[in-house]
Amino acid sequence: MAETQAATRLREYETIFLVKPDLTDDNVDKLKERVRGIVGREGGKLLRFTVWGKKKTLFPVAKQPRAIYVHASYLGGSKLVAEVERNLRNLDEVTRYISVKIADEVDPESRPVLEDLKLAGDVEEARPGAPAEREGGFRGGEEPGVEAEEESTEEA
Repeated sequence: MAETQAATRLREYETIFLVKPDLTDDNVDKLKERVRGIVGREGGKLLRFTVWGKKKTLFPVAKQPRAIYVHASYLGGSKLVAEVERNLRNLDEVTRYISVKIADEVDPESRPVLEDLKLAGDVEEARPGAPAEREGGFRGGEEPGVEAEEESTEEA
């Protein structure tokens, strides 16, 4: 009896993947259903999808400064993560992904399936004053120290 309970223990994983920012909500839902199908087919249990919305990335990814962030939390074996990542790699809409193991030996019955969540994402960069702050910064081109050095080299 104890052996059958030990066999049903799974690992908990999280996968975050970035999707191209011009994708519609329907296409994002199709991607979610594809991942949900993979997790179900491989014997895992998908706990929740959270769409974090369109956010600015630290650096351009696939020549895009923004991306739609999708977070998936699921239970499964070690081969499940490889299969999910293999499928994400083959999709043109997915630009980046990362998976993290959260816990070992999780009882699937103790973790309920939660409703998918969709967040608003970032506000567009239409804030007045934000570009003006950058103009006076490092890339503004009017750095007093640089001019002083140029003048001093001309004198020498």
